[in-house]
Amino acid sequence: MIDGHANARVVDALRDAIAFRGEVGLQVAAYLGDELVIDAWAGVADPASGRPVGGDTLFNVFSVSKAVASMAVHVQAERGLVEYDQPVARYWPEFGANGKDGITVRDVLNHHTGTPQMPAGTTPELICDWDAVCAGIAGLAPILPRHKPAYQAMSFGWITGEIVRRTDNKRRSFRDFLREEIAAPYGIDDLWMGIDPQVAPRIATLIDEDSSRAAPEASLFAQALPNSVRLVPAVFNLPAVRQACLPAVGGIFTARSEARFWAILAGGGQLDGKRLLSRQRVLDACQPRPGGNDADPVYFNAPMTLAQGGFWKPSESGMTCAAKGGSPLSICVPGAGGSLGWADPESGLAVAFCHNRMFRPTSCDSHPLTAIAALIRDELGL
Repeated sequence: MIDGHANARVVDALRDAIAFRGEVGLQVAAYLGDELVIDAWAGVADPASGRPVGGDTLFNVFSVSKAVASMAVHVQAERGLVEYDQPVARYWPEFGANGKDGITVRDVLNHHTGTPQMPAGTTPELICDWDAVCAGIAGLAPILPRHKPAYQAMSFGWITGEIVRRTDNKRRSFRDFLREEIAAPYGIDDLWMGIDPQVAPRIATLIDEDSSRAAPEASLFAQALPNSVRLVPAVFNLPAVRQACLPAVGGIFTARSEARFWAILAGGGQLDGKRLLSRQRVLDACQPRPGGNDADPVYFNAPMTLAQGGFWKPSESGMTCAAKGGSPLSICVPGAGGSLGWADPESGLAVAFCHNRMFRPTSCDSHPLTAIAALIRDELGL
């Protein structure tokens, strides 16, 4: 049941973020246990037309998508179809080419493959072709040692997705697997990884403050996230890209659907009395990744505080610090432009923040969600 007083205060905070912090359109939703307790929105989804944000407005969430891709791998592990310490090549033989035969599923989840790059010649057209991207990734050779963290900004999605697809007894597309095994059974209506065209009018228009800031072509970051497909409106407003399944960066969600997804993890693997993962599996995924604070050469040698199991741990960085304030078990995943979702299996709190003004938070104070998250915790007594 939505807490009316708390929800009204959050709506006011969202309006303040628009008035004083430059936000355009945004949503926040929170679950506490099985209950949706916050469901708030404000602003405009499309400044050109003045279309307002509603509860069912859809937003690009970029790398928050990786949480859903990781969950799918854990579902297959829960069913005994995937083992974390087995080579990816056991499930996807072609992946073992060019020295990748020892890379394990756990390595992938922990961003320890040494193969963060995308295939040469990656274009918007290529990323819409699942089989072509997977063939290109299978043919890659490691460019870094496996003991070094190397953020798989885009390739993470196809590797995890193909592991799931290859181990699915029904051989469904990854998009269909997510819809049928995670979203539909838990009443999560708007967790799109490749939209149906009829929902396109509900998508908020991306507004990017960093569209001119391409990474240096020779950098590891540009190899992992090529400038030709960087996370900007010119690429991610394309109908074909919206309709493609891009599990690392292509999620288009509402905050209430995303929060419901995180509520499964905050509930220790269950929601509404239905269990998807064992509590122990969730707790294991909440542990810090070995070397989780090491500088990541892909991420311009900045530390990335990753957890095991494909998630992040909240930190003092501008990307994830709004998720701090919970228990040490808290996990999160940030997305380019400032989107964020998180879960705390100790308190049962799950929160999702979606918006359409992309920016790069450089500190906790610079992220509008920091104050909103603190307000949510205060209102809920957490």
